Amino acid sequence: MILTDIQKYLQEQGRVSLAQMELKFRMDNHALRGMLDKLIRKGRVRKMPVKKCSGCASCAPEAIEFYEWVTPTH
Repeated sequence: MILTDIQKYLQEQGRVSLAQMELKFRMDNHALRGMLDKLIRKGRVRKMPVKKCSGCASCAPEAIEFYEWVTPTH
């Protein structure tokens, strides 16, 4: 059920950071990554390239790791 919830959340939000999903689903980032990997393999979600800022290193890696819903094309 949680996989369906993650999928629905990404559909609604479009693009979401891993940190946002940790808060929303109250889950460890390792468990979330496993579920997101499954959705990526199914072609429903894509992991966005990490964009580095000025290099201060004050952001948690989860705050800059984003996933995006892939809109199916028919």
